[in-house]
Amino acid sequence: MNIMKKTLLLSICLMLMMGYSQAQLQSPAPSPAATVSQVVGFTKISMEYSSPGVKGRTIFGDLVKYDTPWRAGANAATTIEFSTSVNIGGEILRAGTYSMYITPKESGAWRIHLNRTGKAIFSYMSDSGIDMETLSKDLAVNVDVTPNMSNDSMERMIFMINANDNKTATITMAWDKVRLSFDVDTQVDQKLKSWSESFN
Repeated sequence: MNIMKKTLLLSICLMLMMGYSQAQLQSPAPSPAATVSQVVGFTKISMEYSSPGVKGRTIFGDLVKYDTPWRAGANAATTIEFSTSVNIGGEILRAGTYSMYITPKESGAWRIHLNRTGKAIFSYMSDSGIDMETLSKDLAVNVDVTPNMSNDSMERMIFMINANDNKTATITMAWDKVRLSFDVDTQVDQKLKSWSESFN
């Protein structure tokens, strides 16, 4: 095989390899996956969600409808996991993973829902809308929270976990100009007391 044929064959192989590589490369997800975790007291709190962008759109009241449960993110269910039992809104939640969704309101308090089955909100949807009866059976807790409005717009939706006094965590969702927070009591004092009594 002469040099010209070898060069031609090499060029064809390189072109085929480049074409294969480009075919395998996919565009990044418009709402990338995100995680956040924080140890508070004896409890590790972890969240997984997809982070949508504002992209010049009107978010709340338009893209995200008022008075309709929303999955608090994009693509799949937003989940929150507790490594030990916690108290939220006066309810004891066992260690485990919960799905989280939010019902925005045009005025007044918004409602944060934690679902004990881990089902996404769209799992309850049918042609007639959301099956609220089945949805209510799977709820672990509802928390009503009045959102704070910021002067600054957050382009990508994020969740933040603040350990505060290392006993109670504050979980905050920030997207566009909305900041929505709720508290998670990790029951440090109760657990210390329980463990102390178990050794007496």
